[in-house]
Amino acid sequence: MKRLVRIGFLLVALGFGAWAVAGQWEAVRAGFARLSWTALPLSVVAVVAALGGGMMTWRALLADLGSPLPARPAAKVFFVGQLGKYIPGSLWPVVAQMEMGRELGVPRPRSAAAFFLTMPVQLGSGLLVSGVTLLAALPGSAAPYAWVFLLVPVLAVALEPRVVNAVIGFGLRRLGREPLERPLTRRGMLTALGWALLGWTAYGLHLAAILYDLGPSGPSVAVFSVGAFALSWCLGIMTFVVPAGAGVREVAMVAVLAPVLDRGSAITAALCSRIVIIVGDLVCAGAAGLAARRAESPDVMATGEKTRD
Repeated sequence: MKRLVRIGFLLVALGFGAWAVAGQWEAVRAGFARLSWTALPLSVVAVVAALGGGMMTWRALLADLGSPLPARPAAKVFFVGQLGKYIPGSLWPVVAQMEMGRELGVPRPRSAAAFFLTMPVQLGSGLLVSGVTLLAALPGSAAPYAWVFLLVPVLAVALEPRVVNAVIGFGLRRLGREPLERPLTRRGMLTALGWALLGWTAYGLHLAAILYDLGPSGPSVAVFSVGAFALSWCLGIMTFVVPAGAGVREVAMVAVLAPVLDRGSAITAALCSRIVIIVGDLVCAGAAGLAARRAESPDVMATGEKTRD
């Protein structure tokens, strides 16, 4: 039964992902035609690295809360669960991760805590990265979004482990659940933030690979791309009801790219980025699932041999 539910979840998630691509296919095809044969592979590789940074951010938080997972099963839980973001509604990824994590001995409250902590960690680090890189690459480009950066000090306070632990404890008490066995530590939070920063760097490189074919060039493009993507992601993630921030992130990216690209090229960059990220999600989920299955195979075979003996 669990297997059928999981297959159904994957089919629905993939269906919505394909729908997101098909709805903009003509514009996407025209955009890809403008890119060189090296831009797309480089962009996909950078996205896979960025998604790996996101997985390690979540894994660091989960380990600090008391459930350290080996890399392969952790990647499977995270990447397969993340496909749920393409389904309308904001709770599908956490539900999937909670159920898959439970099979690995991770309590549901701990999975939920790690999931909901990952979002503000990425949001806070993304706003910080975007503010610094946009100011460094193109002073003045961040000015229209100054109001967003007011959230940085708020998030800095909110991500203090003592505050986080108090909020989680209050929520669990209201839900009638037992408190977490291990509180979040400052070391665990800093480790998660470090992985998140590496992820934003890789996301910026994926966008830079696209931008180099659409107009601007030079080393400052890579720095600007890090800030442009991080800021557009942060703006998109604030719209929780839209699957994976679809549409919102692209509109934000077109606006953020306005200082360096004309509107047509900016739309092309935003659409190409969206498709590359969808491809990256599918690649990571598929690779993680295969790697986890191969890792389980020797155990299954050994169990079978012991049974026969």
